[in-house]
Amino acid sequence: MQRSSFSAVYYRPIEAAIRWAGLFRFREEILANVRSRKLPATLDCPRCSELRLYTDRIYDAIFHGELPYGRSGITMSDESLWDSPDLTIRHVDLKRWILHTYPDQRPAFLFSRAERIAHPVITVEAGQALLVEREALKSQLDLCRHQLQALQEQQKKQDAPIAACTLCPLSDRAESTYLHVIGAMLDVILGRTPSGAPYSRFTSQEAVISALIAHHGSLMGITERTLQTKFAQARRACADFCVNGIRVTAEGAAPQTGW
Repeated sequence: MQRSSFSAVYYRPIEAAIRWAGLFRFREEILANVRSRKLPATLDCPRCSELRLYTDRIYDAIFHGELPYGRSGITMSDESLWDSPDLTIRHVDLKRWILHTYPDQRPAFLFSRAERIAHPVITVEAGQALLVEREALKSQLDLCRHQLQALQEQQKKQDAPIAACTLCPLSDRAESTYLHVIGAMLDVILGRTPSGAPYSRFTSQEAVISALIAHHGSLMGITERTLQTKFAQARRACADFCVNGIRVTAEGAAPQTGW
């Protein structure tokens, strides 16, 4: 192994811990003060507590058979190597162990930049938080669904009388009444006073239809064809009360106008 390379085929535990802690630039100073797997009580480097923690983790995994080890990069199971300076760990074994045991850790000497970016890690705490948030959102969704269903049922109840009325056939008397009202209104709109002044600015039935469509064309029935038909029916209904061009009123006979 090239001792000065950042990533290598295998590492001594202390050298792996140095890289894991991000202290590679202090490598020479640290190694000069380390004589065994036990680190000195004090080290002249930053984050020495992290270095000690990572070293202990690596040896703990070796002692419990979780991390394969050997000598000079050759894997072997020999407990006499535990305190030997020749104890080494292969790069691939160390990477596999960290992925399994510490999935939130992605040290740069084991993982490429693409691996660290392309595979974001979710910690156990973050995963639990996401599950809690998911359950909360699920509860809110269920509540919204129940509220929507209740509103839909309420709307159906409100629409039921209206729908029932629309299905009821219009009686002959009611239809005649509506036609008389329409015809009378047209008579007034298009008619003139006894002195000859027009009641409104509308001069023809077509002008009335155009105005209705312009202002209320979005309403059901307000179309040129429908209005022409209804106005014609209204004119005929009103004409039934006229005799020889004389319109019958409550006060008596009066000349028919406005048509």
